[in-house]
Amino acid sequence: MTDFLLDNGMEVVVIPDHRAPIVTHMVWYKAGSADEPIGKSGIAHFFEHLMFKATTNHAAGEFDRAVSAIGGSNNAFTSYDYTAFHETVAPSALGEMMGFEADRMRNLILNDDVITTERDVILEERRSRIDNNPEAVLDEEVDATLWQNQPYRIPVIGWMQEMEQLNRTDAKAFYDKYYTPNNAVLVVAGDVEPETVKALAEKTYGKVARGPDLPPRIRPVEPEQNTKRTVTLSDARVSVPSFSTRWVVPSYRTAEHGEAEALDLLAEILGGGNRSRLYQQLVVKQGIATEASASFQGDMLDDAQFTVHGSPRGGASLADLKAAADAEVARIAKDGVTSEELDNAKDRYVRTLIFAQDEQDYLANMYGSTLAIGGTVKDVEEWPDRIRKVTPDQIKAVAARYLVSDHSTAGYLLPKTEN
Repeated sequence: MTDFLLDNGMEVVVIPDHRAPIVTHMVWYKAGSADEPIGKSGIAHFFEHLMFKATTNHAAGEFDRAVSAIGGSNNAFTSYDYTAFHETVAPSALGEMMGFEADRMRNLILNDDVITTERDVILEERRSRIDNNPEAVLDEEVDATLWQNQPYRIPVIGWMQEMEQLNRTDAKAFYDKYYTPNNAVLVVAGDVEPETVKALAEKTYGKVARGPDLPPRIRPVEPEQNTKRTVTLSDARVSVPSFSTRWVVPSYRTAEHGEAEALDLLAEILGGGNRSRLYQQLVVKQGIATEASASFQGDMLDDAQFTVHGSPRGGASLADLKAAADAEVARIAKDGVTSEELDNAKDRYVRTLIFAQDEQDYLANMYGSTLAIGGTVKDVEEWPDRIRKVTPDQIKAVAARYLVSDHSTAGYLLPKTEN
């Protein structure tokens, strides 16, 4: 693994992996939906779409056709804290991919026709992905209730009434501010040598002028949360009811030493698969759930969320299921976990990390997402060791400190019945 900076400030990470003759090439921009100006929700995701349009050097669709012609694949995604563009191709095509990516970093043609057409596309995407999906509608409303101040309360895709107003001026301002080499990270994983990648990167990305230095990413932070909130959606399209309980917790970036690792293992013990407490208690022993899980979304620039989720089985009520899940959370906060339980969770967690590294794109994602929120290569490399060091007392402490029922936000998805 090699890590270096180009003269224009672009960070480059190379992860050689010679098991297959392919390479994954990713460019991560340190700008996501949580960086958008107030009232311009959706501009980060909208801009991701615009990056596939014509540049001064290439016609619209030329990049996609070049990838298809060599049997490669390409795509992009927008998150709260970053936007990433990626291609998987044969190593011989790496220089060509870098050329295309470096070109669209600064040379997009943004005219009103392009803006109008693509804005219609994202509006339709919102209608199909969110408005037509009761679960997605509820998730949005729960996030908007859970987060009282942080921009994570705004959906990545944007609010419809703001998306409809996005224009060329907004797009140009976002492009000029964030799409610069010194605000980007290049990750190349696969059948390549670091010297080759460095030479190609200098020849392509290295020719792009450095942009102005961006100020630190300081965003509004959460006030202390002191209320229990509930969001309920009844919809005729729902056949299986479900609930979620969410808490604001620290992320790897905002946590005190060892807390984020403890939260990751708490999620594994509580609801990380069929060996977890929730699954064993609610699905296997009590038979009141079809599924029960827990997750910790720790790779955020600011605070994160911890979620418990479940769906009832047979005649069990949603209220009974949620009460049983709450009891499992409270039990860990009160009594903690055993050393054996924790050791087993660590083994499962670290094993998953190791097996996942068999996949090139996972490796590239792991490094890219960490660096895009201000982490380091060292953070990624030392992660398994830090997980191994978590103690039972730390698990109990984070459960007691953060998973407090009176400071949670619950979401209920219910079938709509005729009165």
